[in-house]
Amino acid sequence: MVGRFALTPSSLTDALYESLRLRIINSDLPAGEKLTEARVAADYDVARPTAKACLERLTAAGLLRRSAHKTAVVPTFTVDELEDLFIAREAVERAAVVRLAAVQEVPKGAVDAQGAIEVAAEQLNFPDQVAADIEFHMALVEAAGSSRLAKMHSLIMGEVHLTMGQFQAHRSTSPGDVASEHAAIMQAITDGDAATAAATLLAHLAHARDRLTAQALATGR
Repeated sequence: MVGRFALTPSSLTDALYESLRLRIINSDLPAGEKLTEARVAADYDVARPTAKACLERLTAAGLLRRSAHKTAVVPTFTVDELEDLFIAREAVERAAVVRLAAVQEVPKGAVDAQGAIEVAAEQLNFPDQVAADIEFHMALVEAAGSSRLAKMHSLIMGEVHLTMGQFQAHRSTSPGDVASEHAAIMQAITDGDAATAAATLLAHLAHARDRLTAQALATGR
């Protein structure tokens, strides 16, 4: 039997995870879609244990939800859940930019992601813009010098990426707005102005939260 989705031979589990991750984030597998070990094994022509390991990894990343003895399902986020997600983001990312401002250093990963965002915005490439946006924020936190802060951030960023893909919130803002807000955060860090860096970041996250919750309300969530 030949599966419907081809995988590169690098690491089977990693390749399977990445394929499903992208399909979930891009809503090829929409909110509410159920994923069983049997379905994944058949679609990709992999062994059931490989499918199981991948589903467990996607669940740990927040891209699937699975209660005891239940089928894994792509999450449906309510407005309350979105707001709770941003409470966590604000706490972690604010701490990160304050630490970066203290040393007046914008990490290279954030600079590179910012360049990718600007290109994607010019091309109106929504998936690439979202991916680069995620990379920008992760680069800031990873460079803050706290492994525990980075670990906390990684626990929520899978859900963040998923919500951005599901609600396509970047489409409701003018191209370049996100890049401009990021540029202001970077400038405050470079200037060593921790208060402005924190305030600019929080305003940026508030805009993102409001776009997502507006989309959620529009879909009856």
